[in-house]
Amino acid sequence: MAVFEKGIRLRHIGHLDIQRAMMRALRRSGLPVAYSNGYNPHILLTFASALSTGAAGKKEILDVTMAREVSPDDFLQQMNRALPPDLQLSFARALDDKHPAMMALVQAADYTLQIEDANAANKMIAAIPDFLQQTSILAMRRTKSGMKETDIRPLLVSLSGEGTAIHAVMALTETLACKPDMLLSALSTFCGQESAPDALIIRNGLLGRDENGELTPLENL
Repeated sequence: MAVFEKGIRLRHIGHLDIQRAMMRALRRSGLPVAYSNGYNPHILLTFASALSTGAAGKKEILDVTMAREVSPDDFLQQMNRALPPDLQLSFARALDDKHPAMMALVQAADYTLQIEDANAANKMIAAIPDFLQQTSILAMRRTKSGMKETDIRPLLVSLSGEGTAIHAVMALTETLACKPDMLLSALSTFCGQESAPDALIIRNGLLGRDENGELTPLENL
């Protein structure tokens, strides 16, 4: 398991491009990566959660299977030499084969939404207490069959603001998820704004639940 940053300058790079960059780095690094079996073997690499195009990520998480044991320090050094400056690893640790896939442990995501329009930010932040008093908050969600109205209130773990930044912890599982654009749209509508303001979206980290059921950074599980 490794933690990496997708820097702000790479925020418009899509998930598939990030995946390809990681695979190229693994090949260049000389690390003993494991490959799948079959006619078209590929590196055994998975991400805990794909990061949306347009967002930066401070603590994104990936799983890489090694063909033989490698120390976390060696893994970090060799990978960071092969990766660009805005796509660097900050932490790695070896996991037991019985450890669940990190993807299966994700329960929520921690975001900072930096609003570019200060006036809009002030209105939105001031409205947060009343916004959260609602028993239902409807937002449009894009699905394979088109746009669908979704109640995001149960998906908001916490929501606060300071200056021009909104801090949100939102549910993120295989079946339940609230994306930043859904929150911004719903909060903007609640404030009477015609459209959601432009915002720099930063995912600070992914969260899972510890043995006591408390949300904790995924890399600690």
